[in-house]
Amino acid sequence: MANVTLTMNYFNKSFRMYNGIFTSFLKNFTKACNLSTNASTAMEQTVRVENIDINYAKTGSGKHPVLLLPGALGTIWTDFKPQLEGLDKERLTVIAWDPPGYGESRPPARTFPANFFERDAEWAQKLMLKLGHEKFSLVGWSDGGITSLILAARYPENVRKMIVFGANAYIKPEEMDIYEKIRNIDSWSERMRAPLIEIYGEEYFRRTWSDWVDGMRGIFQSRNGDICKGEVKKINCPTLIIHGEKDPMVLREHPEFLKSHIPNSRVEYFEKGAHNLHLRFAKEFNEMVNKFLLE
Repeated sequence: MANVTLTMNYFNKSFRMYNGIFTSFLKNFTKACNLSTNASTAMEQTVRVENIDINYAKTGSGKHPVLLLPGALGTIWTDFKPQLEGLDKERLTVIAWDPPGYGESRPPARTFPANFFERDAEWAQKLMLKLGHEKFSLVGWSDGGITSLILAARYPENVRKMIVFGANAYIKPEEMDIYEKIRNIDSWSERMRAPLIEIYGEEYFRRTWSDWVDGMRGIFQSRNGDICKGEVKKINCPTLIIHGEKDPMVLREHPEFLKSHIPNSRVEYFEKGAHNLHLRFAKEFNEMVNKFLLE
């Protein structure tokens, strides 16, 4: 019984931590949704890649192209509005995409086969080539960070520099437990659900979120949690790993693992940052990104 009590205490503590951070994220998320995209100079367009219409936004006129990759169910504006507005537009060309199945890149409906991260990496690479960028940098958050790791490992000739945050190369049992704990969106507060329902509709959001958990569980069970542990050793571009000390979704061991396995990489920590540190501390984050990409 003692072990059961300790386990339940751990789950409850983890869920409370996640709930608080996720609520904080959604404050920024809701604010982003309520602000008109016309406030940004980004141009939103669609391009055909492998028989899929991919939606993307582009701003800036610099010679250094950068692709911003959002997290699970994330979109251009929910995940990267402060970056589209705040990154150096004179020296960078900033592009953000809605991965197929997310945001305005629908249809198709989003699916999560065992290789969905690898599939996203291939789509992202082909998108940038289609837009005329043979060499580009990556800024990836959460799932987008994982996609970035795989893209940089598989297409080293195309990647100039990379920044990842809230990303992990493998799944720990306690992280899988957190995913399962939040599978049912009925357990979320109305404030947490509303912005995503506004974008996707309740049915699509409910199904896709649960499918994402299934996808992660599939990787956890079939690969013993290994998302891309072997791939990261192949990365040779300069890499900045950013981690929020208060991130309840990604354990602190993950940035250290990435640093120890990616040559020419370093880690920067946000002491008060959580999973959504780039939204909560947008000014500081953007300054760090600009400096790294342009140095």
